[in-house]
Amino acid sequence: MTTMISDLDIPGSQSTPTIHSDWQGGRLTMRGDSYPENSYELFDQVIHWVRHFLTDEQRPLHLELALVYLNTSSVKAMMDIFDLLEEAYETGRAVSVTWHYDARNERIAELADEFREDCSYPFAITPVRGEP
Repeated sequence: MTTMISDLDIPGSQSTPTIHSDWQGGRLTMRGDSYPENSYELFDQVIHWVRHFLTDEQRPLHLELALVYLNTSSVKAMMDIFDLLEEAYETGRAVSVTWHYDARNERIAELADEFREDCSYPFAITPVRGEP
């Protein structure tokens, strides 16, 4: 029996990304800057949601990212999320990531590429013109 947990609908601020999940659609989106004072408080609920989705569902999970800046603790949290996806992928689960970035911001493209190097699942890095 699957237990659907609540979808996340976290409004962004100057220092935190907008985070929205869609359990039925198998989608998690994050966009904006991420340098919260307490990244664990913010990302623990995201990690919890991802872990439960991957445990309770068999449907694909897709992360749609448009993160602009991440501080060190946000990078660590994203690594934890990507590790969960990798573990699921290795057991045959369909997971994927698309990271949209402003084409003028090569630094975030390089960061996304560093994340992608550790992932064997589909991980697209897509430049966009202007704000993603």
